[in-house]
Amino acid sequence: MYWQRLVMAGISVLVLNVAAYGEEISREQIKGLDEQVQEIKSDVLGIAAELNQLEEKLLFPSNTQVAVFVSLARGEDFRLDSLELRLDGNPVAHHLYTFKELEALQKGGVQRIYTGNIRSGEHALQVLMMGKSVNGDDFQKTEDFTVRKDVGPKIVDVSLAAQDITLNDR
Repeated sequence: MYWQRLVMAGISVLVLNVAAYGEEISREQIKGLDEQVQEIKSDVLGIAAELNQLEEKLLFPSNTQVAVFVSLARGEDFRLDSLELRLDGNPVAHHLYTFKELEALQKGGVQRIYTGNIRSGEHALQVLMMGKSVNGDDFQKTEDFTVRKDVGPKIVDVSLAAQDITLNDR
């Protein structure tokens, strides 16, 4: 009986040691797998970014590309509700602003609202803005601009203020 207990205790110690050794290997393997998964995620994100750049180059060649960016004039604190762009009379972009987007614009952020292709020459750009003034009154403002597109990419900056919409044509 004494020997049986001694053999059982010895077997128990061996089983516990093997289990502990197995756990350490498993933890190391899991750590290695986790590192591999993180590497794969990083590679996938890099490939996705490259694909987006290639897609943009294919869809919007630089000789016909136009990009319109929107920002709020410095010191403006009106609430921008929506913005619509029309290019040559055709609606090309419409955006309803969330609180976070408006907050980002008020802190100096810039939004790319439209990217597209147009031919060289002059084009009519119409900007329709809707919002609320500081005192809570609804307002709507529309401005018409002429944009000159040359060969090469075109960048148009639209700056919004409660009383005015301005265009910086690059």
